[in-house]
Amino acid sequence: MKKSAKYVVGIDEAGRGPLAGPVAVGTVKIEKGFNKKFFGGIKDSKKLTENERNKWFELAKSAQKRGRLHFSVSLVSNIVIDKHGISKAIKIGIKKNLLKLYVSPKDSYILLDGLLKAPIEYKNQLTIIKGDEKVPVISLASIVAKVTRDRYMANLAKKYPQYGFEQHKGYVTEIHRKAIKKHGATPTHRRTFLKNII
Repeated sequence: MKKSAKYVVGIDEAGRGPLAGPVAVGTVKIEKGFNKKFFGGIKDSKKLTENERNKWFELAKSAQKRGRLHFSVSLVSNIVIDKHGISKAIKIGIKKNLLKLYVSPKDSYILLDGLLKAPIEYKNQLTIIKGDEKVPVISLASIVAKVTRDRYMANLAKKYPQYGFEQHKGYVTEIHRKAIKKHGATPTHRRTFLKNII
């Protein structure tokens, strides 16, 4: 933790690998000295049940209303992914969130999961392998990203009921493969990800 930092910011993404839908980038901003008890029992979103993730999402929303923390999720579309690639799409989402949350390079320490990077003007940043398992603020970022994206995909299932988006959320499954082969790709599919499917 940088002594000069007033805020700690956690960043993670959800939906890097699916064949359809956006990638979601979650960013959580807390003040230095934030009550760590809030994070008691938190885990990486992939290790929580859907109900547990939803509970954490509601806790984050409640804490945001009270001004205890702030978070933002950017959904970067399949069109952007196809045009610029998944890594660039995630970078776009990160930048969007940092601007939305008024994260200043001068007073913020940014912690990112995996191989993610913040824009170069943010000098105080650290990328942590398996950060979503080790750092609570990154874990929460992974949860808000995952819940937002899952809800988006479940809603999309109403528009394209024959694809089963509410089940697999756009990831590669046998049901999804068969639906694509039978019905073709939807406007929400990532064309660059379908090369070995259709």
